[in-house]
Amino acid sequence: MIPTLQHTASALLFAAVMVSAQSATSSSAAPSASSSSTSSGILAQSSPSWLPSFSAPSGVNSGYPTGAIDTGATLDKTQLNSTAYPDPWSPATTDHSEITAVMNSLDWTKVPDAPPNKAASDGSVTFGNYDESKDPYCWWSDTNCVKPKVDYLPEDVSYCPTAGDWGLNYDDGPYNPSDDDTELNAYAEPVLYNFLAANNNQKATLFYIGSNVVTYPAAAKRAINDGHILCVHTWSHPAMTTQTNIQVVAEFYWTLRAIKEATGVTPKCWRPPYGDVDDRVRAIAWQMGMTTMIWDEDSNDWNMPGDGGGNLPWDTVNGYFEGWVDARKNGSDTQHGHIVLEHELNNATVKMTEKWLPTLQQTFNVKSIHDCMGITQPYWETQWVYPANASGNSTSHANTTTTTTTAPSASNGSPSSAAASSSDHPGTAAAAGDSATPASSASSLTTSTALGLAMLAATAFFSS
Repeated sequence: MIPTLQHTASALLFAAVMVSAQSATSSSAAPSASSSSTSSGILAQSSPSWLPSFSAPSGVNSGYPTGAIDTGATLDKTQLNSTAYPDPWSPATTDHSEITAVMNSLDWTKVPDAPPNKAASDGSVTFGNYDESKDPYCWWSDTNCVKPKVDYLPEDVSYCPTAGDWGLNYDDGPYNPSDDDTELNAYAEPVLYNFLAANNNQKATLFYIGSNVVTYPAAAKRAINDGHILCVHTWSHPAMTTQTNIQVVAEFYWTLRAIKEATGVTPKCWRPPYGDVDDRVRAIAWQMGMTTMIWDEDSNDWNMPGDGGGNLPWDTVNGYFEGWVDARKNGSDTQHGHIVLEHELNNATVKMTEKWLPTLQQTFNVKSIHDCMGITQPYWETQWVYPANASGNSTSHANTTTTTTTAPSASNGSPSSAAASSSDHPGTAAAAGDSATPASSASSLTTSTALGLAMLAATAFFSS
């Protein structure tokens, strides 16, 4: 197990520091023509044209599932063609013509010239002499900044705007079966997905590791056929601000490629491992068609004893869930909804979900992150349209006080978001979790400010 990142974030700054976008220092590709902006000033996006045109994958719906879903206990173990991808859980390959094509397509004048951060021997970020009092690059790991310092990028998604909503999400999937431990296989996919289906046909947003998709594409197919939403969580789970520009592109590209080959869809969303993101990485992700999604509460479930886990007692994590449920029931949690970081990483994390999901469903309106944001088209393939309240779980609960901090746009917008206070731990093939510090509250925005930011981001996210 690689040690946890330990760094206490300073308070967020309210004075915006504008960063002049410079050409990428790690790219040998010539800059593309200047990118256009939307009427809001946010950089326009377009469908990723550099991905291969795969044949429609077998056994995958052509759109959101409307009939009975498959809850079979086993899945095919056939992998994608491994020769077309980097080695699983190895750094994403950069010396490849497909990566060169992406590099040539990006406008590097719109990528801030933030130097890559240093990584310690254990993979964790070293904070060095970064000026957190100015936070010039909106570096989440140091300051929990979620609002970019450049005006052409939207704010990160980090919480659900409506009080009482719980944006269900899981990192590090799909959970592959073990080659040598049948006990662990009792929790590998499709166990979690079948459990969600059996509990109110619950939907979730899933942040996928590209390496896991290549080695277990049938699980990704099951997830999308069940109506879950697939997002990118990089190829090999590095701290992304420690990567050069071309390494960032490669970590995104191979994951997007694997998801598209396995399922036929191209995600518009990603989550940084450990939350480690700054405006340089955000700008590359945005130009590759993805908005950044963080969280405002942290279960620390990855750190419980389990396969690839840590030593955090089960009762500690259990206590976080008790606290969130109690706060909602006693009326103290009324500012906005939540995106609580959870994982499908191992047997322990799946067990925690199995314990708490029914109670959460009785207390909150549990839905995918996209559903809580009003985003109905999460992919560049427009035939995939998700219904609102897909899980059918928007009934009255113990505390019905509802406050909308950021009203979702009627279009499929990306929201404004509050700052979280959490850090992450380095991940490996055996330990690819995210969070490390105790769960914490988000800072809420005023309604008028948040609404304006939400509308701005919504316009940008779906402008093209």
